[in-house]
Amino acid sequence: MTTLYTEDHEWLQIDGDVVTVGITDYAQSQLGDVVFVELPKVGRALKKAEAAAVVESVKAASDVYAPITGEVVAINDALAAEPALVNSDADGKAWFFKLKLADKSELDGLMDADAYKAHTA
Repeated sequence: MTTLYTEDHEWLQIDGDVVTVGITDYAQSQLGDVVFVELPKVGRALKKAEAAAVVESVKAASDVYAPITGEVVAINDALAAEPALVNSDADGKAWFFKLKLADKSELDGLMDADAYKAHTA
């Protein structure tokens, strides 16, 4: 399984043609305590860079963007019940949604872990 990152602080885990999307630990640390998460509907078609979800914290509300074009095939219902998962496990249990990958070439512009670390340094 490959993990890539966007400049907007989303992470993607690629498993075949399904991509799991969440926000990075760096992003959640900048947001502060997350109090609400709004997720896209299953079946929604998203274009790359389109606002897909919303994260609200005690500090601000932020959009989570689709890092690639695809159709939402699953959402993490646990986040609706427990938005604080984003703070406690941003890189794991707090994934937001899964997309069916429409165009593999869109992965080419994303960063690996080393490039992302340099980006946030």
